[in-house]
Amino acid sequence: MAGETGSTALRELLFVVAVAAAGLLLAMVAVFTPWHATPGGAAPAAPVELHSPAGVVDEPGPAGRTDPTAG
Repeated sequence: MAGETGSTALRELLFVVAVAAAGLLLAMVAVFTPWHATPGGAAPAAPVELHSPAGVVDEPGPAGRTDPTAG
């Protein structure tokens, strides 16, 4: 019975390592798969460019004033 414990633990450890290796393999495939557009296919996802509205930082306008009597 004591001999079976070691083989069961080894089998369980090998199973955990195999599942981890499969997960790493899937992650590597997802990372390194090219996502280029194909002719006639949908456009690929692209990073979003963030732009501030013009004048928000330079000129706060009436909404940015704290003193309504200030000129």
